[in-house]
Amino acid sequence: MVRSFAKINLGLRIGAARRDGFHELLTVYQTIGLHDVLRVRVFRGSGIEIRCSDPRVPKDESNTCYRIAEKMMQAVRARGRVLIEIEKRLPVQGGLGGASSNAVATMLGLERALKKQLPQEERLRIAAEVGSDLPLFLVGGTVLGVGRGEQVYQLEDFPPTACVVVTPEAGVSTPKAFAEWDRRMAAADRGKLTLPEASGRMDELSRALSAWLSEPYSGAPRSKRGRAENPLLDLVRAGIGNDFEQVVFPEYPELCEGKRALEHVGAKYASLSGSGSVLYGLFPSREDAAKAAKSLRKQGWAAQATATLRRSAYWGRIFVG
Repeated sequence: MVRSFAKINLGLRIGAARRDGFHELLTVYQTIGLHDVLRVRVFRGSGIEIRCSDPRVPKDESNTCYRIAEKMMQAVRARGRVLIEIEKRLPVQGGLGGASSNAVATMLGLERALKKQLPQEERLRIAAEVGSDLPLFLVGGTVLGVGRGEQVYQLEDFPPTACVVVTPEAGVSTPKAFAEWDRRMAAADRGKLTLPEASGRMDELSRALSAWLSEPYSGAPRSKRGRAENPLLDLVRAGIGNDFEQVVFPEYPELCEGKRALEHVGAKYASLSGSGSVLYGLFPSREDAAKAAKSLRKQGWAAQATATLRRSAYWGRIFVG
C-alpha cells in the first residue's frame, strides 16, 4: 500500500497564457501529512480497473491513476491486469493535489508490484505528460514549481510547521477558475486575454520568493526577537499570496469567510491552496493548531490539524508496511 500525501501552495502567481493553452505559473509546493491510501496490484490478464467508494472519483480513463498505469505498463514493457484501490480521505477538487498524488502513488505502487523501477528522469517525464501537479509528488517536501507548474526544483526543506486545513463543502473547478481569471484580466487589460509575458506581478512574486527563500539560509544568527522562529511564518512579511483568491472568493464567499476564520483563531498566514476550495493556515505550534481546529469545528467548519512534511519524512512514510 502507498500513502498519497497532499500538498499546499505557498503563494501562487498566474502569468501569461501560453500557446499550448496553459498559463505560466510560479509557486512553492509543500507536502503535508494528510493523505489517501492506495493499493496497487497486478494480476494475469489485461486492462486497468479502479475501485473507490467515493462516487466523485472517476473509474475510467479520465482518472489520472488510469492514465499513469497505462503509460507505466508501456514504459516498463509489462503485461497484466492492473487493479487500483483508492481509500479516499482527501477532498475532491480541493486544491490539495489529491488526484495528482494518487497518480504518483499508482506509479510507485506499480513499480513495487512489478519489481521494476524507472529512472527519475523517466518518472518525471511521464508524470508531466499526465498533469501539471504530478511531478512535485516525485520530489516531496518544499518544491519550487514553474512553467505550468510541472517544472519542479527541489528546495531546502523548512522545519515542520503546524497547519490547519479547512475543507468547505464547495468544490472549485480549476479550468473554470482559470477561465474566470482570463475574463477578469481581459476586462482589466482592455480586451487582452492575459497580462503580458513579462508580467510585473510574476516578477514581484519572484523577488519576494527569492528574498524569502534565501534569508533563512544566510548563515546569520537568528535573534529571539524580531524574527520568526520558523521561516515559513515569514510568509506574512514576504507578502506572498494566491492569485486564485481574486477569482474564487467572489464566486464562493464562504471560502473568504473560511480564510478569515483561520486568521481569527490565530493563523499566522492563511491562504487558498491551489484553485481551492481547501484553505489552510500556518500556526506557531502543534498545540496552537490543535486548539484552532477544535475551535473551527465548533463553528461548523470541517477542520483538521496536521503539519508540513519534510522530504525525508515524505519518502520515509510513503509506503505502508
